[in-house]
Amino acid sequence: MANVKELIRIEADGTLSFGDFELEKKTKLEDFEYEGNLYKVKTFKELTKLERDGLFVYESDPGTAVNSLKVTGDGMEFKVSGKEDAQITVGLSEDTEYDVFISGKSIGRMKTNLGGKLSFSVEFTGNEEVPVRISL
Repeated sequence: MANVKELIRIEADGTLSFGDFELEKKTKLEDFEYEGNLYKVKTFKELTKLERDGLFVYESDPGTAVNSLKVTGDGMEFKVSGKEDAQITVGLSEDTEYDVFISGKSIGRMKTNLGGKLSFSVEFTGNEEVPVRISL
């Protein structure tokens, strides 16, 4: 499992990593600049949340670590890890259908709500990172 001890960081490949699900108390970092946007992360064992310029990007319950997050106009992809199974919600385009893949397997086509949120569950078995890909 790859927790992000600095709470949020830019990887060598230009992707974003964030979240530390081992923290006992809620910790946040604001005004982290990445690609001209300001990010805010809140994370601890019960929740991980990411916002970009005040808009919702990602939330997990309980907390998770997200590595190599890449957001495009067609969706997003990342690797996620955690101590226990998590409910994940991501912010995408509103009222749009996306194909969702977890560990390379399709879990189906899902539609975002009017706020652009899409929710799904990820199961963890051991210390692995689970790849997630969401695309039009």
